[in-house]
Amino acid sequence: MAITAEKREYTRDQVLKLLDERQEMLVLFCELAGLDPYQSERPIDVTLRAFCQKMVDYIAAGHFAIYDRLSNGGERRVKVLDVAALVYRKLEDTTDIALAFNDKYDEHDHLVDYSNLANDLAMLGEALSNRADYEDRLIDALIY
Repeated sequence: MAITAEKREYTRDQVLKLLDERQEMLVLFCELAGLDPYQSERPIDVTLRAFCQKMVDYIAAGHFAIYDRLSNGGERRVKVLDVAALVYRKLEDTTDIALAFNDKYDEHDHLVDYSNLANDLAMLGEALSNRADYEDRLIDALIY
């Protein structure tokens, strides 16, 4: 019984870390979405870099702390596994969108063209919103 309680406590801690990462990422997303790349007093590249790093950290937190455990047989509760089966592919789809955004706007290996940033942010925002919904369904199954 103590092992089960420890696993549940660990899961709760991982979920809380994921939710903290999500909130920090969303704050940066909103800040970024409010900047005009050509009119802003604050350089957009600084905010964009901070956002991309936080977004990648957030995605990694979910994958390495929660989703890998589920896919590697670390979960036996049928309810959790059923929800994971329903949402996992959808989570992967949102990961692909987020990583493509990161690759496009990572200025370390190329100059960034901001001309389509607003459209790319809109598409990314929709994907992140969907991701949060899928994660919340999984979290509800894990925690309750």
